[in-house]
Amino acid sequence: MQAATHDLVDLEHRFWQSMVDEDTETAISMLDEPALMVSSHGAMQFDHAQYRQMAEHGSMVIKSFELSEMNVVFPTEDAAVLTYRVKQSLSPRGKPELIEQQMNDSSVWTRKGGQWLCVMHTETPVGAAS
Repeated sequence: MQAATHDLVDLEHRFWQSMVDEDTETAISMLDEPALMVSSHGAMQFDHAQYRQMAEHGSMVIKSFELSEMNVVFPTEDAAVLTYRVKQSLSPRGKPELIEQQMNDSSVWTRKGGQWLCVMHTETPVGAAS
């Protein structure tokens, strides 16, 4: 599973970089359909078209990120759960101001037809009450 661990960490980095690059096609190619997300905005399910809308017209844009403390667990050989910490810089779309955040994130990936796809992502602010 060491090779799969490396592949999934790489995929998580590529997904984040696709957001920084505003490369919606790359992000969509890594998403299962439907996918789920849980954040401070609540829980939601979305398809590729809805992701495209969020990525291309959402109010915030990710400008940079640093991932650390990566952990990967394989409940089965075709499912993986990643947990990590992210330091991210965001800005309101079209504006220069930067907002720095530190979050605890998790992603669930499933392997379909030999390809890993992200099916769920969560984010919780560091220091949030449990």
